[in-house]
Amino acid sequence: MALHARQKTGRNDLCPCGSGKKHKHCCLKAAQPSDDSPWTRQRDASGRLAQEMMSFARRRFADDVLDAWLDFNQDDSPSPLQEDIEEGQIFMPYFLFDWDPEAPSRRRAGQTGMGQVARAFVSMMGSRLPALEGLILEQATTQPLSFYEVIRCDPGEGLLLRDVLIGGETEVIERAGSEQFRPGDLGYGQICKLPEVTTLGRLAPLCISPRHKAAIVALRGKLRKKIARQERELAASDLIRYRDDIRTAYLNIRDAMRTPPRLTNTDGDPYVFHTLTFRAGSALAAFEALAPLARGIPKKELLGQAKLDEDGTLLSVEIPWLKQGNRTHKDWENTVLGQIKISGRSLVVDVNSEKRAAKIRHEIEQRLGILVVHQRTVTQSPEALLNKQKRTREGISPQPEVNEQMQAEFQRRVENWIYEKVPALGGRTPLEAVGDPDGKEIVESLLLDWERQTGNIDAGTFHPDINAVRQLLKLTPRVPG
Repeated sequence: MALHARQKTGRNDLCPCGSGKKHKHCCLKAAQPSDDSPWTRQRDASGRLAQEMMSFARRRFADDVLDAWLDFNQDDSPSPLQEDIEEGQIFMPYFLFDWDPEAPSRRRAGQTGMGQVARAFVSMMGSRLPALEGLILEQATTQPLSFYEVIRCDPGEGLLLRDVLIGGETEVIERAGSEQFRPGDLGYGQICKLPEVTTLGRLAPLCISPRHKAAIVALRGKLRKKIARQERELAASDLIRYRDDIRTAYLNIRDAMRTPPRLTNTDGDPYVFHTLTFRAGSALAAFEALAPLARGIPKKELLGQAKLDEDGTLLSVEIPWLKQGNRTHKDWENTVLGQIKISGRSLVVDVNSEKRAAKIRHEIEQRLGILVVHQRTVTQSPEALLNKQKRTREGISPQPEVNEQMQAEFQRRVENWIYEKVPALGGRTPLEAVGDPDGKEIVESLLLDWERQTGNIDAGTFHPDINAVRQLLKLTPRVPG
């Protein structure tokens, strides 16, 4: 992307310093009359430095922005920077301070070093660079980027942050960024420590939800293994040395947050609900042909739930379509692939994927031959089905005692989660994972995210008691608010 000459910037336009923020939340504040506090002086100096370096980069390195964008994304074909303006908030500091196409792919311990643009800028400025701008530039090129968890948030004022990778808590003044965070959220950024004030030197535009903390804890484990032979804790110098690995983790989280969740069944196929309707020769003929699809269930047991006429003629019956085992859950004996309902000459099958719909139609037509005719197949997305269920719930007012029974059953299923194997926990159950510090940290982040999601559920819908789950895991209950 070409860097354009500076033009008059409106309050709601992107800031010309390249931060990716709106001008009113960035350098406009530095340009307005203000007090002489350390934070104001830092913001003024940071704004001047950013604009001077951007102006310098336009003249000397405009043709290199695309290469830097590719390197930042670690991808030969990322989305164009013009279409990903918000990401400029974390990319432009990388371009100005870090990007160095001539540097080795892995820095040795103790190495920091300025990027290509920063080196050239310092060479040009020499002793003319003001002291405070020089300190900010030094911080930008020597301090590591890390993942920070919000411990406390004072909107419009500042944050208390904990470095998830190397530990330690830091109070930072952050006017704009503190508006978007809540305790438990995570951010990818860099802390700038000046003699009188500590701020966020740079911060990625994404507010990372607690559910992604597992990926950061996994990164921490990998970095610890890299220095295991040295018998010491991770340090800031390690974060600089392995900064490409840390950025990789950020990019993976960013892409995961931008990708809509893909709902799949246990075969890994996307959820698309199919209802297939057939016309059969008779209920008995259909039952005899299709009963073997309920693998392991005798015909006598299936007929025990059937409806019969006075003379014993089969009127209706349901047959679960089963297969042995399960690809996702290895401890399952069977997997329910669909449900077959026979009523008179009507045959209806419900399945949850296109692949299963094609397979069951083939099975039915092969087993019944000329005795069956496919009439129609109706498909429905998960979203449409949820909306339909919501409308149904809104039109029904269960009796209080029924509501209580359903809430109790729902809560029982929620609490059974502690015994389920969770991919984010490496296939362990939450009950197993809380036995070690990393596992406990991930479980707590998953519970916090779960609590937030259920907090957005419509009134009248059952809400799980997450603190009850915490108590079963012997974790500290969370105080609402």
